[in-house]
Amino acid sequence: MPAERLIKKYPNRRLYDTTESRYITLDEVRQMVLQEIPFKVVDRQSDEDITRNILLQIIMEQESGGEPLFSADVLSRFIRNYGEAAQSGFAEYLDTSLRFFSEQQKNIQEQMGKALEGTPMDYWMKLGEQNMKIWGDMLSASTTRKKES
Repeated sequence: MPAERLIKKYPNRRLYDTTESRYITLDEVRQMVLQEIPFKVVDRQSDEDITRNILLQIIMEQESGGEPLFSADVLSRFIRNYGEAAQSGFAEYLDTSLRFFSEQQKNIQEQMGKALEGTPMDYWMKLGEQNMKIWGDMLSASTTRKKES
């Protein structure tokens, strides 16, 4: 497992990735989450761990753009479970449910890949992928030549 990356948040709200020695965006932090790269975000001045705050900020941005994942009713239920005696049970239930959902998604993808393997559909999908790669290479070469001219 890769080492946990340290990201420092400066007072100007910028995020600095100490592993890559560069400033990064919130979207790049989101990509780290998607790629399952472990990281920790700390406040530069107080050295406080603010990873949760950054993750919540990413969720807020995701929710405000496009199709939201959480309805007002679901968010209300979340709020009602804060401070209740069952809060830890609720958190554990959510964590277990999300892990199970992720595992099922991976299993379905693997099974679909195996089911299509060797079928005419598999052949056409692979052929399409090859054609797209060739097209991309040709476009890239064409763009490079134009820049050199």
